[in-house]
Amino acid sequence: MVKIITLSLTLAGCSTVGGSFCAIGHPIRPTQAEVATLSGASVAAILAHNEKGQKLCGWRP
Repeated sequence: MVKIITLSLTLAGCSTVGGSFCAIGHPIRPTQAEVATLSGASVAAILAHNEKGQKLCGWRP
């Protein structure tokens, strides 16, 4: 019985806060100064994130 209670408490502490992408995501809008220092991979990641938000959530540029 003690093992079951211990396991239950351990698993309960492992829960995470969730939500849909639209509920927790926001457009990434870097400043002009930030854009000048971003790598190509960072630019691609930001564009992919924002395009996903446009498609799923109706974000506008």
